[in-house]
Amino acid sequence: MTESATSFDGKEFVRTLTSSPGVYRMFDARGELLYVGKAGNLKKRVGSYFLKPRLEPRIASMISQIARMETTLTRTEGEALLLEAQLIKSLKPRYNILLRDDKSYPYIYLSEGEEFPRMAFHRGAKAGKGKYFGPFPSAWAVRESLNHMQKIFLVRQCEDSYFRNRSRPCLQYQIGRCSAPCVGLIGKGEYQESVRHAAMFLDGKSDAVIGELIGAMERAAAALEFEKAARLRDQVSTLKRLLAKNYVQGASADLDAIACRIDGGVACVSVMYFRNGVNLGSRDFFPKLPPDSNQRAAASADVLTSFIAQYYVDKPVPRELLVEQALPDADLLAQAFTEQAGHEVEIKHSVRAERARFLELAAKNAEAALAARLASNETQRERFESLRDLLGLDEVPQRLECFDISHTMGEATVASCVVYGPEGPIKAQYRRYNITGIEPGDDYAAMRQALERRFRRAAQPGEGEGQGDVAKAQAEERTNLPDILLIDGGKGQVQQALDVLADLAIADVLVFGVAKGVERRAGHETLILGASGKTLWPGPESPALHLVQSVRDEAHRFAITGHRKRRQKARDTSKLEDIAGVGAKRRAALLKHFGGLPGVVNAGVEEIARVKGMSRELAEKIYALFHG
Repeated sequence: MTESATSFDGKEFVRTLTSSPGVYRMFDARGELLYVGKAGNLKKRVGSYFLKPRLEPRIASMISQIARMETTLTRTEGEALLLEAQLIKSLKPRYNILLRDDKSYPYIYLSEGEEFPRMAFHRGAKAGKGKYFGPFPSAWAVRESLNHMQKIFLVRQCEDSYFRNRSRPCLQYQIGRCSAPCVGLIGKGEYQESVRHAAMFLDGKSDAVIGELIGAMERAAAALEFEKAARLRDQVSTLKRLLAKNYVQGASADLDAIACRIDGGVACVSVMYFRNGVNLGSRDFFPKLPPDSNQRAAASADVLTSFIAQYYVDKPVPRELLVEQALPDADLLAQAFTEQAGHEVEIKHSVRAERARFLELAAKNAEAALAARLASNETQRERFESLRDLLGLDEVPQRLECFDISHTMGEATVASCVVYGPEGPIKAQYRRYNITGIEPGDDYAAMRQALERRFRRAAQPGEGEGQGDVAKAQAEERTNLPDILLIDGGKGQVQQALDVLADLAIADVLVFGVAKGVERRAGHETLILGASGKTLWPGPESPALHLVQSVRDEAHRFAITGHRKRRQKARDTSKLEDIAGVGAKRRAALLKHFGGLPGVVNAGVEEIARVKGMSRELAEKIYALFHG
């Protein structure tokens, strides 16, 4: 590694490199990551940045900012490609194409270690012991699959706390969607056989499932167990009808069709998912393009290559990936994914018949989603321009922050700060503030505390230096002062904002409040300009007011969500905290076991004592707390 405070000698750095495959990283003088790249030959690839006489303007700008570089050697170029994708996804370099994929994907969860396992919708960390099927492109696809599991295999989906406390079959049994293992209407062996068949079906082994069911049906008929044979016959018939209805001609067991469209500096990648010959739907992604990129520099082939590498690096890869054009690293990607997945992965671009139709549908989805995004961005920009005109500003504001307060009769007060720009909400910079040390219900004091915590760092630019996420957030708050500070409230709340900014000697931030209109009707809000106290009534047709309304409503949503979580947490733990011997771990075990405080309240002594870590003495104390 070579480092300099003022300049970087790229040619000298290249002399230290080997011809091995690996990954290289470029940093600027502040230590921020500029770019991550992979190479089959590090010396040759990195040398191309410093030995070529001419570079594209975007690349030249990036090279001029380099203060140091780091490299990591790998055994193969395929390993380098996967490492590059992982680093880009986690570190988000400024000049790479970034997959903005912040949503967790839904799965079907099958529990293990139980006599009667359950199947359930799952999203988030895979902490539970069991098997996860997916990921699915949408919650709808998961729920549709679970619906089929109930109809065909009669596998339970109820929570364990509900399952253990049943004394008679529930409605799911009555309508033929569960075999009622909770009350012993099905034996352990027969139920687990149904679970095994359901898992095989989700794994794409539907033909094997049908074969086993037909064999069992024939054996039951030979043994004169005609009722059992009839049930198996109906199960096979239902399974065949389902496959006939949902099977897509031309789709293999695992296939994704991927298309990309770029326009107006925005890229959209649309993915259509086919599993077990069934179309599970599609999902649209909008990768972030590098600064100063144009359609030529960020061609769809480059976007697709970056997307595929980052998207599948931590997800199951299907056997076929269909793309519209040849990708520069297609063979390398396929090889790396084959090693990662444990089965052959092919990336195809020259396809015919049904596969060509799948790509055409993916392309149409990408075009429609991109058009909608551009229209939405254009509308947002028009609203910001209208706000500029309404407030008499010289330029379009680039950053608008809105604060709101939420509480229930003074309990668990939470303040929210949401951030908007001409391109829409900047959710990564949203903030919540838990308000403490004030008189319950004092909205003015709550607003003042939140504003002081937000703007104090801007007035103390030397504090909070560091490299961690917290330090970066603090740096953003110091440097990203809003052009406009919007307060959800009237003159009193606005005055709190003015006082805080004055105390901290922060200027050039325009403050105004939005107060409810006559009879609290939407579209008739009053805008109160902080500095002059002037009031404006834009009217229900004003695009500027539409912007203010949407930002205010988002701040309210964000505040009330935080308030509800804080209030629920306090209520879940407050009573249990009064019992000696029930610490944080035991409280968490109780709440998890019974699904919340109401479940604990309704439980008997014996049920509480069965919770891990609970003695009968503690169980009796907990029961007595709620029942006297």
